[in-house]
Amino acid sequence: MASSELWTATRATAVNTQMGASHAIPGSRDVVKIWMIWDALTAVAAAVAATLIRYPVGLKAGAKEFLDGKLIPVPSVSLLLSILAGFILVLLLTSQRFHLYSPRLIGNFLSEQRLSFQACIIAGLLLSGSLYVLHASRVPREIVFLTIAMVTVGVGVRRMLLRIIRYRKLDRGVGIRSLLIVGTGQEAKDLRRNLESVRHFGFVCKGFIAARNEGADSDPEIVGDLDSMFDYARKNFVDEIFIAAPLDSAQIREMLFTAHEIGVDLRLVPEQFGGLTLNSPIEYIGQFPTIPLHRSDLREFEQALKRTLDIALSSLVLLVLSPVMAVIAILVKMDSPGPVFYLSERLGKKGRIFRCMKFRSMVNDADKQRQELAAHNERDGILFKMSNDPRVTKVGRILRKYSLDELPQFINVLKGEMSIVGPRPPVGSEVKQYKLNHLRRLNATPGITGLWQVQARQDPSFDNYISLDLAYIENWSIWLDLRIILRTVAVVVAGTGC
Repeated sequence: MASSELWTATRATAVNTQMGASHAIPGSRDVVKIWMIWDALTAVAAAVAATLIRYPVGLKAGAKEFLDGKLIPVPSVSLLLSILAGFILVLLLTSQRFHLYSPRLIGNFLSEQRLSFQACIIAGLLLSGSLYVLHASRVPREIVFLTIAMVTVGVGVRRMLLRIIRYRKLDRGVGIRSLLIVGTGQEAKDLRRNLESVRHFGFVCKGFIAARNEGADSDPEIVGDLDSMFDYARKNFVDEIFIAAPLDSAQIREMLFTAHEIGVDLRLVPEQFGGLTLNSPIEYIGQFPTIPLHRSDLREFEQALKRTLDIALSSLVLLVLSPVMAVIAILVKMDSPGPVFYLSERLGKKGRIFRCMKFRSMVNDADKQRQELAAHNERDGILFKMSNDPRVTKVGRILRKYSLDELPQFINVLKGEMSIVGPRPPVGSEVKQYKLNHLRRLNATPGITGLWQVQARQDPSFDNYISLDLAYIENWSIWLDLRIILRTVAVVVAGTGC
């Protein structure tokens, strides 16, 4: 199985990624790209709107007159476009200098609005100065002032809306970041109190880690020491570790290496650490200055594309196949007594529990009969599979052959509980038997299909099942998702689902 083209390409990507990895802080370049693009588009939209307000013509006619040099009496249209490009560049650079493109929301609302206002005004002043130096006196001042005003308002409103959206997500438990604090002293406890008291941080503290030179006491909030810290972090899906205890540079370097390996963010409440913090940016989390030593790449741009793809494809499938699903529902109901849908509690990303939907393909008491059939399991370890499972109904056998029983899971995709592509969502009894490394499967949103489904669906090995899921998580990209979706269509048409 592992020699196929898809698997070879996936493994090659893994090797290239590891060889090209840097020990520097990667941050989240995608977040910066998205916010820069939004600011640039806001500036362009403001300039167009200001021009149309000053010269009220149709958009299409106005564009033609502008390009012909008839709309605005300036010596050169290219000069005007260059000035606008310069304004956008200064706006982006100034916003970057004010840390407005930080990959995580760590400042308060008023501070963000103030810095955003300052960035727009600085860019606007330089725009006005450029017009004066270049003797572009025939550019209507109304357009200049309207552009600056609308950019300032537009950027501020957009940032406010993004913050409101984030607050609502946090209220639903989406985007919550679990953290550990290294240290057991008063500073560590103050840090926890500060982090959990500010709404937009979205932090939940999982406990304290006792440093070697502190000595753990009977405090129930102390969940381990430095030796067990990363094991605890992986078992409890910790996103970030704050170091608020005096450690030597060798300990910090060792922690930094491990954090990079397992993808946990590491942040330091600064003291002097032998050059480790030299030239590192200081970010204030509330009133506490911290130094991010490692930050995983959020890849929010690709994640947004993935979510958009999920919504578009699942909506299309549910719309187009709704008559088919209605017929299936009738057939399931006529074939055997019981509900149309089978709802089972599954574990999603970070161990969140949700109800996974399927058309019922087995008899109504199938779960109770599973223990009696355990001796006939054809899979290794945790997974259960029987080629001639007596619990499967007549209609269910056809549904499973062509994977039609999984169509209702597109509703789970629309709700954000699942993705079209990802590791299959496990049940709680399976996860209890996982080894520590297996828990990495839960770092991704579960999917309807995945690398294992198209690559090794008939392979009885649980280790191969896990390996393929972990390979997908480590090497995920939109292109890999699209390839898996195309391979899934071929698998479904071929009817190899059973």
